[in-house]
Amino acid sequence: MKKQFYHILLAGLLLSTASKGLAQNKPKPYTEEDFYEIKTIAIPDDIRLEIGGIAPLPDGRVAVCTRRGEVWMVENPYQLNGTKPSYTLFASGLHESLGLAYHNGALYCTQRAELTKLIDTDADGKADVYECVATWDLSGNYHEYSYGPVFDKNGDMYLTFNVAWVGYGEGKLAKWRGWLVKIKPDGTLEPIATGLRSPAGFTVNSNNEVFYGENQGDWVGSGRVTHLEKGDFAGNAGGLYWTKEPNSPLKLTREDLPDTGEPMYEAAKKVKALKLPAVWFPHALMGISTADMIEDQTGGKFGPFQGQYIVFDQGQSKAMRMSLEKINGQYQGACYPFRDGFQSGTVRARWGNDGSILVGMTSRGWGSTGKDLYGFQRLVWNGRVPFEMKQVKATPDGFEVEFTQPVSKASAENWAAYELKSFTYKYHHQYGSPIINQEKLNLKGLILSDDRTKVRLVLDNLRKGYIHEIRGTGLLNDEGQPLLHDVAYYTLNNIPAGELTKGYLVPKATTTAPAKTTPVKKEATNKATSSNDLIDTKQVAALLKKHACTSCHAENTRVVGPPFVEVAKRNYTNEQILELVYHPKPENWPDYATEMASMTHVPKGDVLKIAAWINSLGKKQKPDLNKIENHD
Repeated sequence: MKKQFYHILLAGLLLSTASKGLAQNKPKPYTEEDFYEIKTIAIPDDIRLEIGGIAPLPDGRVAVCTRRGEVWMVENPYQLNGTKPSYTLFASGLHESLGLAYHNGALYCTQRAELTKLIDTDADGKADVYECVATWDLSGNYHEYSYGPVFDKNGDMYLTFNVAWVGYGEGKLAKWRGWLVKIKPDGTLEPIATGLRSPAGFTVNSNNEVFYGENQGDWVGSGRVTHLEKGDFAGNAGGLYWTKEPNSPLKLTREDLPDTGEPMYEAAKKVKALKLPAVWFPHALMGISTADMIEDQTGGKFGPFQGQYIVFDQGQSKAMRMSLEKINGQYQGACYPFRDGFQSGTVRARWGNDGSILVGMTSRGWGSTGKDLYGFQRLVWNGRVPFEMKQVKATPDGFEVEFTQPVSKASAENWAAYELKSFTYKYHHQYGSPIINQEKLNLKGLILSDDRTKVRLVLDNLRKGYIHEIRGTGLLNDEGQPLLHDVAYYTLNNIPAGELTKGYLVPKATTTAPAKTTPVKKEATNKATSSNDLIDTKQVAALLKKHACTSCHAENTRVVGPPFVEVAKRNYTNEQILELVYHPKPENWPDYATEMASMTHVPKGDVLKIAAWINSLGKKQKPDLNKIENHD
């Protein structure tokens, strides 16, 4: 008997040791820093380098302009051999310079109301000629920012102009506000497209096409990137005041716009000139203030994303990624998280001579998740390839997801690994929009490619004009590593023609008995959430991350929005916080420039758990969120 007990005990110990070994052998998840490193470019303490424009020079120097009207020449920005960069003031006295370009031996700087050519005629390292290339009207409204120039292949220059901020008004204080314009070398200004609200970032790609990024605001439900051609209207009504001008390429008026809150896709059926975004960047889920963008044409020096775009976000101090395809003559595609953690608000980006990205930053009082008031950094690929969704493409009955590495067969064919849904935003004159018309996508089947680098998802409820969220939380590579970023947001303007998918795997659930429904639990009351037990802070942290709350808020410090401790001081009930999350009141926080978006898509139970944690801050005893009943 004792011998039998000994064998059982020994077996148990071996099993326990084996399980511990398996747990220890489980690979530690990689982080963004394991593949793309952020390197800080030192700035002297006496220089407030709030960068608005960056211009790499062929000799390795980099010129940067600041919103304070200075242009600095930076020697050794790549800090070769461990030496610090040096700064020389090249030009000063400019008016809020937010764009800079180098072309044919000269620098071109966009001021608030002038495009200026800066020339160093005596080679002393300082500009001695400030030549006016073009001018435009200026009213003095603080929101009339001007950006550019960006040169095209013909030597022409593009500029973009913010609309004035007059509430939800028309922004008609100065001519061509809310427009993309082209400047000829002789200074002639040609209006190209309107409907722009706050076009801080735009690019002319390798095909000589213009794409621009937009910020949430009036007529703009969420951030987005749009392909602009002559005569396009991108959605904001402010610039329509100038369509009456004889050289305007379109004659659309404010009265022609449907202001019903219907999806933009539906509004475009009524307004022929309305150009749909190529890619939506869902507010807070991806970014809150779309800034600059650059196309990867480095030939592989920046990793496996050649031909895609790196898109920056000022408020969230981060870089995102965007892939495009053309279906029925119209651009559409997907956006993906990429690299977080920059030191300030990422406004401007350009490719450095070494294949890294030079990133210029300022928070400017708008606020940003990066704590510094300004900064200058480089984003560098270290040669390691992350396990990512490389790109998502539309198919006639779903999507094809391509990966940077083979995905394990077991995880790819596990239906629980995928979470799929679609949603959109309202098109109306009001500031921003909540997520509307959210619907779960029904996964009918899938096909994994022979090399396991692609999986084709077959769906039966695709919706044109909608954002389709594709999440692969359970996907693993052959090392057992999860995706570095497990989500993509695909904007489906058109469904491609072609044969429907055949021979796909179907979910096991379709051949088994229907799952039993779980009774809905009774909602917790505010009394329950104010119990004296300890809160499960890990659960709260997961919810804050899942619903992108930490993109704008921190516990103790001001970011884009107020810190949670300040919200706690307002003594709202949990239900009042729920109501404010669903229906924000910006007037309650007049010192914050960025309005909070309505977050009605977040489940009520999750909001109440977060509210309970907020209300517990500063208290000695905190409620246990595990004891609060879940909500559907």
